[in-house]
Amino acid sequence: MKKTIVLLTGLLGALPAMTPNALASCGSANCFLVTGAQEGAAAADQLIIDLSYRFIPMDQPQHGSDSAAEAVTPAIDFASGVIEPDHHREVRTNNELLQMDLSYGLNERWTLAANLPLVNNRRHEHYHLTPTSETFLQEDFTGLGDIRFSARYTAVQKTKHGLIVGAGLKAPSGEYKLLNSDGEISEPTIMPGTGSWDGVFSGHYQYHIRPHRISSFVSGSYQITTENSLNYQFGNTLILNTGLVYTVHTDKRAISTSLQLNGRYAPRDEFHGEEVPSTGGTWIYLTPGAQIQLSDTTAIYTHVQVPVYQYVNDSNLVPRYGFILGASFNF
Repeated sequence: MKKTIVLLTGLLGALPAMTPNALASCGSANCFLVTGAQEGAAAADQLIIDLSYRFIPMDQPQHGSDSAAEAVTPAIDFASGVIEPDHHREVRTNNELLQMDLSYGLNERWTLAANLPLVNNRRHEHYHLTPTSETFLQEDFTGLGDIRFSARYTAVQKTKHGLIVGAGLKAPSGEYKLLNSDGEISEPTIMPGTGSWDGVFSGHYQYHIRPHRISSFVSGSYQITTENSLNYQFGNTLILNTGLVYTVHTDKRAISTSLQLNGRYAPRDEFHGEEVPSTGGTWIYLTPGAQIQLSDTTAIYTHVQVPVYQYVNDSNLVPRYGFILGASFNF
């Protein structure tokens, strides 16, 4: 008998459910929250396919943890191998991601998974600054993102308790050398991919306060990055999540509401071993969500991330909110 999909709550990784770029010299972001399809385990011989759309608008200038009138950030000159300070003034970056997540149960303990960012689109607007003028530029960078493969092991599986641990590898499948309007390689943080091989380790604990009605969870992941061929290295990323899920069962379907708290920390990126200004920071979000189990094999869900606390090193743009809409199917 196939196991009904249980989605805890909603985003990107990136993980993150996917592997999102940290906020950097040009702002970019993605939802980092918990979804059952991306964090949980599949039953033996079960295939779970999850499709999700994620949107994160960034247009709020911030310095440290305080709102600011503007966010002036550096640029990376890959040809010369230098960091150009105070290169441009950020206006906005809209982040959109269409993602597919696959999970297959080898047996009751082991699950193999793949996270596929099918379309990673970023529309970026800024003013290029010179001593005497500023020029408005709008650029779009779109492509396949970085694919992540992982294996998850169900260490504990009881009526009220569940513990899953995992390890994975992010491959540099996304484009990371796209050119800007000047014919130069653009900022690394608005690229679809990072160009690096990274290791990812995760853990997910779930406690059923009232089985089939109220459950809670705590999860975390740590991504260890490497330097890409352009001598750029994103900061290692720590993500922590906790939340509650309340489920109501009707004659035809189950309806769940959820609330989770998501935290993420990343240090500064490095270029040729030198720390890059306006990269890294700390982000905490409150994420309400809802899921409808349409049948034993199909569920739809949506979640909204609301900023609670955001700290950026130096100055940068921060998101106003994050939105995710998705559907999961099992076979």
